[in-house]
Amino acid sequence: MNTIEKTIAFPDTYPLERIGRLEDMLFFDIETTGFSGEYSHLYLIGCTFYRNKCWNLIQWFADTIDAEEELLHNFFCFLRQFRILIHFNGDGFDIPYLKKRCSHFDLPYDFSSLTSIDIYRRIKPYRKLLGLDSLKQKAIEHFLGISRTDTYSGGELIQVYEDYLHTHSENLYDLLLLHNEDDLKGMPSILPILSYPDFFGHSFRLTRQSLRQEQDESGNPLDLLDLFCESDYSVPVSFQAKCFPVQCSVYQNNLTLSIELFKGTLKHFYPNYKDYYYLPWEDTAIHKSIGEYVDKNARQKATAKTCYTKKEGCFLPQITPIWEPVMKYDPKDKLSYASLDQIDFADPKRFCLYISQMLTHLCTGK
Repeated sequence: MNTIEKTIAFPDTYPLERIGRLEDMLFFDIETTGFSGEYSHLYLIGCTFYRNKCWNLIQWFADTIDAEEELLHNFFCFLRQFRILIHFNGDGFDIPYLKKRCSHFDLPYDFSSLTSIDIYRRIKPYRKLLGLDSLKQKAIEHFLGISRTDTYSGGELIQVYEDYLHTHSENLYDLLLLHNEDDLKGMPSILPILSYPDFFGHSFRLTRQSLRQEQDESGNPLDLLDLFCESDYSVPVSFQAKCFPVQCSVYQNNLTLSIELFKGTLKHFYPNYKDYYYLPWEDTAIHKSIGEYVDKNARQKATAKTCYTKKEGCFLPQITPIWEPVMKYDPKDKLSYASLDQIDFADPKRFCLYISQMLTHLCTGK
């Protein structure tokens, strides 16, 4: 087994104190000959960490197939110095893989004493919102404007390692280490992507709001409510996203939501329709306690579709009801509305709930 150690540059692109003490953190990445921890082998583990006021790189490389157990032992002994493990999709692959390899060698090691920070899982809920083509590390690097020189994938390097075991070529050895080193250097570099969970996971302050009108693609008037918000957190790359009935624009610590309003007539449907009469001439429902006094020829038993009262005006969409009364066009509509003249965004609890609801809608499309 070979051990490689050196200092490396670490760009100051994200406030790591949000995660913990620098000395408690360990970034790690592994290289294997396959996806299964039962039928393939581990041949390289690399780590970056902060010691003596600088960032360091350490790699353990299995120069023979028999060196794997020693590699695992050295890594887990080294791991005892740290409390926070930072990785990219390690919860899904690296950690379960290492557990299986430890089990294979009857080694008593695990990760129970560590806090796991998976960059992949932290950013996964925001893939649609950020317009990411994929959640691969290189895709996130591209989003953040980071360039890399490594042209090989982990899968492509399996054959390189197999060739190395037969030839012990120095060029192949350097190539294997470089790939792992670049992945490790890439992980700290993509930490700014965590600014997006920070940004969307905390409250916003409403700085101002305004109504405006524009034309849709068919030239029809479109009424919009713009909500201008601020956060205590900032994002490194601005972006826009849209999913009816809302679109957002994010720049630094500013969030702008443009929400499409409905102008016209909507209905408030009563849930207990059996307690109501429908009056066809008035096109409205009234409770039976009052409807008993209406001529029988002017009333009929209400149904789920006719048990409503109507209102004309301007309405704000809401994915799930926050403001009452809930207004809809049809009782089965998933999207509901609330009358704009009854909404007060000065209530911070409801305002934050509404913003969170709209952002979730943009993330999921639901």
